Amino acid sequence: MGQRQTNPASSDTDVLIIGGGITGAGAARDAARRGVRVIVVEQGDIASGTSSRSSKLVHGGLRYLEQGEVSLVFEAVAERRILLEIAPHLVHPMPFLLPVFGDSRRGMFTINIGMWLYDGLSLFRSPKVHKTLSRAKVLKAEPALRSDGLKGAPVYYDCATDDARLTLETMLDAERHGAEIRTHTRVTRLLREGRNVVAAEVRDQLTGEVSTIKAKAIVNATGPWSDDTRALDGTIPNPRMRPTKGIHIVVSAKRLPITHAVVCLHPTDGRVFFTIPWGDETYIGTTDTDFEGDPGEVNATSEDVAYLIAATNDYFPGASIGTDDVIATWAGVRPLVSQEAAETESSVSREHIISVEPDGLITIAGGKLTTYRRMGTELINQVLETLEDRGLGLTGLQMPETDLNPLPGAVGWPESGDCEAVAERILSASEGLLTERTAALLSRSYGMRGINISELVVADPSLGAPLIEGRPEIAAQVVWAATEELAATISDVMIRRTQLYYRDSNQGLDAVDMVANLLAEQLGWSSSEAETHAADYRTEVERSRNWQTE
Repeated sequence: MGQRQTNPASSDTDVLIIGGGITGAGAARDAARRGVRVIVVEQGDIASGTSSRSSKLVHGGLRYLEQGEVSLVFEAVAERRILLEIAPHLVHPMPFLLPVFGDSRRGMFTINIGMWLYDGLSLFRSPKVHKTLSRAKVLKAEPALRSDGLKGAPVYYDCATDDARLTLETMLDAERHGAEIRTHTRVTRLLREGRNVVAAEVRDQLTGEVSTIKAKAIVNATGPWSDDTRALDGTIPNPRMRPTKGIHIVVSAKRLPITHAVVCLHPTDGRVFFTIPWGDETYIGTTDTDFEGDPGEVNATSEDVAYLIAATNDYFPGASIGTDDVIATWAGVRPLVSQEAAETESSVSREHIISVEPDGLITIAGGKLTTYRRMGTELINQVLETLEDRGLGLTGLQMPETDLNPLPGAVGWPESGDCEAVAERILSASEGLLTERTAALLSRSYGMRGINISELVVADPSLGAPLIEGRPEIAAQVVWAATEELAATISDVMIRRTQLYYRDSNQGLDAVDMVANLLAEQLGWSSSEAETHAADYRTEVERSRNWQTE
């Protein structure tokens, strides 16, 4: 379980899902738990596209209240509650502070009305009910915040998450219930019989092997690549997506120390962005600019970084953040549906659409991280309805209950416990071989499965060695990533399994050789293959730093 699948010459399945982001993962989990045979193919790693490059928030969408979209907020806060219950190790309550200044477009009274409505839509089951801080209390809570013109601030509660690991654990639960997951596997062609697509030709990106997957239904869950995937049957469909780019920057928490996620408005264009505490780091974002080109090649530019730094220094003038303070950046392409498509398609939500294409391909486009589970259910309902209409209905299925069953890391979660309690269990299981800091990291990244990683260290104490001196990440995480979490490259481990790419001051470069050796042992790489993978990661890091030399 958890090891990357190799491709047989051909396969048959009920449903082929193209795309291993959060939408594809949610659909795969829903389908597999019903008893549907599922194969998922992803051209890169799980969550390697937009799904690991978000603002890492599970939230109700407070901005929708201003737009009158009350039903969207109600749906999102309900999903927030479910994710808190099925993934308590990955979804954590976070206080958000919304500073109000003398020139703010909404005053304290109006904003407070919105806050009560927001709490009410969650049936007052938010992590905590909002409160309002006076100017003095705001500055005591966030002393780095600009004081000029400050009137006060409401504090409300949403949640933070590890978007990459939320996607991964959702996919691993799908696999545990029978789904087959093929990462680094690209669909090169969709094959028809008559008017309907019935199979996909796929190419293993790491071995070059080509195979065919036949399916009763094929799902396009490729996010910003949706229009490209629709064209794989040889047609030229009308564009449906309006992709936009969003970037984030990471700085040390010592340079920007905050205890709340601070909701900010950019001083030049009024766009909302966040400064968010992230352990030893703080990240800032996001931007919103139109994007053309391959979403896989998106990166931050010097202009993007300057835009966020200028706004951050406006809100935190004493910080004087500069480009030298930026540890890392990430950039993603939002899979937004164009207004024209939203108006003409059979919309399920203003946030996403599900369409049955003329060739039978079932496409889901748009959507947001918070509501991925519900989107997965809607998508598989449409798949089953379409199969029924074609005379290919599936029998013997069961209710998926994705809202009731925990993700893998939350199985066995102590009823009255939290991450600190789980960290204590991990520490105890390590027989003194792990530090408290590492145990805390494992509890928040792996939940109860952190105990399994602790047991790896007990069996082989060398696996307790830190990947980078002075940091909590350890060698056992690399072994676990390769054997249990579908990791197939160094980038998979550094970027999405450990996040050293974002959190380490040198983006994990000092650990590359150690990680390469560990993966080579687990995955059977030759020394030249290990060197190639190491070089690929170094190139990835350099590419992310191109903004510095523009």
